Amino acid sequence: MVKVKICGLTNAEDAQKPVYYGAWAVGLIFFRKSPRYVSPSKARKIIESLPPFVTPVGVFVNQSERAIRDICAFTRIHTIQFHGDESPVYCKRFKDLKIIKTFRIRGFFPADILHKYKVDAFLFDTYDEKAAGGTGKVFNWDLLRGQKIEKPFILAGGLESENIRSAINAVTPYAVDISSGVEKSPGIKDHAKIRAFFEVVQC
Repeated sequence: MVKVKICGLTNAEDAQKPVYYGAWAVGLIFFRKSPRYVSPSKARKIIESLPPFVTPVGVFVNQSERAIRDICAFTRIHTIQFHGDESPVYCKRFKDLKIIKTFRIRGFFPADILHKYKVDAFLFDTYDEKAAGGTGKVFNWDLLRGQKIEKPFILAGGLESENIRSAINAVTPYAVDISSGVEKSPGIKDHAKIRAFFEVVQC
């Protein structure tokens, strides 16, 4: 069964619902320009509320190594998601952590550069010039068909209960990542939408 990562959590209450339904990971965004930004102190409280089998993922966008390491040490995060323009060389500096590297897809698939990244997994999201993520927009899944992707990958971008089954059938990802598709407003999750999403994924 495909795994589910819920991203953009800003409070412990919203984290409990996806955990109840079997979420594999929860994403905590430390990019201050994001409407789903969460402070390290709030993130730590959310993480402390999670059971040991759920992976907290710190999401960073073009941030300094020192800032990332300070946040990870304080919150006890061991898996990080680079959602900006981080280079292969930059990513190598974090060999002691699990790394997910995001590629934002527009009209083509960046097959020629994936092999340069020595990371643990990839995440494919929709490109938007105005936002780094959480736009609620879907990219063309056909771009992933036939690609030799040597790492496990996570599918993101505009996923919701109405299209998640089609997405899974189209590209068979290791996991899916959802944020805006289960929200009342940015950073505030809709528990009914979370339930509906998991019901479709698990059917």
